[in-house]
Amino acid sequence: MSLPFKPDLSVKPEVTGFFDAQTNTISYVVKDPNSDACAVIDSVMDIDYAAGRITFDGADRIIAFIRDKGLRLEWIIETHAHADHLSAAPYIQQELGGKMGIGENITVVQDTFGKIFNEGTEFQRDGSQFDRLFRDGDSYTIGTMTSHTMHTPGHTPACTTHVIGDAAFVGDTLFMPDGGSARADFPGGDARTLFRSIKRVLELPRETRLFMCHDYGPNGRNIAWETSVGDERDHNIHVKDGVGEDEFVRTREARDKTLSMPKLIIPSLQVNIRGGRLPEPDRSGSTFLKVPVNGL
Repeated sequence: MSLPFKPDLSVKPEVTGFFDAQTNTISYVVKDPNSDACAVIDSVMDIDYAAGRITFDGADRIIAFIRDKGLRLEWIIETHAHADHLSAAPYIQQELGGKMGIGENITVVQDTFGKIFNEGTEFQRDGSQFDRLFRDGDSYTIGTMTSHTMHTPGHTPACTTHVIGDAAFVGDTLFMPDGGSARADFPGGDARTLFRSIKRVLELPRETRLFMCHDYGPNGRNIAWETSVGDERDHNIHVKDGVGEDEFVRTREARDKTLSMPKLIIPSLQVNIRGGRLPEPDRSGSTFLKVPVNGL
């Protein structure tokens, strides 16, 4: 499938990454070089799961950065409904404003995990927790920059890559070249679909900067989160040029069978299908998260 837009490499957003060591997640502030406008991509809300305690240290770092730089937040973007960290999008929105956006197939994810977590009819499965649901080929502006969206499912049905000038934010569709690709065995995931999505991303010009949502420092190397289409095509251990679809599927599915569930998948999905909000409190004012027994 060809790209639904023409990339404009003359636009070069200023990108600042924030690494969360607990979840190996990288959040981004993406600034328009020609104005004070910015976006936040894939923010993190902190949780001490054993204690059931929520904090916002990581999000507060991002908020402080935006305020210190005198920036104006226009968008808070989720590349997908994460299974390994909780989103801080509503918290950041409360502090700084901006619109929350995610891929339109969040409704599929909401329906799937609404059943797994036995959510009641009061839980809306229409994506209304977000301000914008992006379709493939949609666009939106950050100051003078135009951001284009590409539907890149496979890891989850709602995964979306955001291309802003010479930068693309790929979520969990890709890892750094020595990390390969993300798993495709969650409900709604599919290795063959993931391969086709990755190949679509790699149709972008070779010099396009790619920004990862996660990095685990394979073989002890330092954490890194920026690479390029060219580097991925030349060196990615799972999908470099010359690797065929069937070979990728065999490798990805074999790898997935060895992986345990992410440590924070149960709280993350319950929160993230709600757009980063906790479940509604009960009559006493207490908030609870559910553990589906043998449900995942």
